Amino acid sequence: MYKFFTIYCETYFLLVQFVKFVFEFNQLKMKKISILLLTAILVSSCVSKKQFVELEAKHDLAKTEVVDLKANLQKCLIDKERESTKVFTLIEQVKYLQEDKKTALRQVENLTVLTQSSSDNIKTVISQLSEKDKYINGIREAMTQKDSLNLAIKFHLTRNLTDGIRDEDIEVNVEKTVVFISISDKLLFKSGSYNVTDKAYTVLEKIAKVINDQPNMEVMIEGHTDTTPIKRDIIQDNWDLSALRATSITRILQYKYGVLPERLIAAGRSQYIPLGPNDTAANRSINRRTKIIIMPKLNQFFELLEQDATKN
Repeated sequence: MYKFFTIYCETYFLLVQFVKFVFEFNQLKMKKISILLLTAILVSSCVSKKQFVELEAKHDLAKTEVVDLKANLQKCLIDKERESTKVFTLIEQVKYLQEDKKTALRQVENLTVLTQSSSDNIKTVISQLSEKDKYINGIREAMTQKDSLNLAIKFHLTRNLTDGIRDEDIEVNVEKTVVFISISDKLLFKSGSYNVTDKAYTVLEKIAKVINDQPNMEVMIEGHTDTTPIKRDIIQDNWDLSALRATSITRILQYKYGVLPERLIAAGRSQYIPLGPNDTAANRSINRRTKIIIMPKLNQFFELLEQDATKN
């Protein structure tokens, strides 16, 4: 058994040595073949190396040119798109201008027609404007006359009414063509009453004299109250109180002092046109008042304007 194992080991060793020899032999053979191939390649390439370098340089140059051409192509495409947009915009502008030109031509034609049809009326229009100027001048003169008259009325009233009366109880103003006389209620009435006090007659007599001296003027008597609620006898609220006070003054002017009734207007304004807030006793006293308004009769005023315009 031992002998057989010994023979096996020797045989295995010889086999390994044989394989190693074959491998080294093949490796040496391959090296020789590789050297021969490399030598052949080098020998064959020695002649075309210069051409290879030139071709490689041309290839690199061509690649660079291709890159540049692509960049230029992209730039050209962008420029083309931009110019296309400009061309489109210009075309639209041309269309718009053409339409505008057509519209302008139509307008010129219409103006020509209008000019031809209206040229005969120019003198008439100028004449009408001249007449209007005369009418306006007549209005100005009439207004000046009316303002002068009102100022005279105010002066006369102020001089006569304030004689012996405190300024805060009676006030005379001129606004445009109207004379306003505002009289405190404590000068004319007792609190919450529409019966006229004795001292009120002196004031009303003077006002009646001025009114009777101006027969072409109308007179409106307005009653004003504060916001204090009231309800007694026939008085239901401030509407009743303001209207009854206005009619009381109106009756005195008519029956006692002879003012023609067709010239008189009585109006109750209640609490709704205050001169100030009704938050204190003093302010409420200011809001309780009777206003006598002397104003021109509108129909006579317009007749005066027409007469002035005719004269001019």
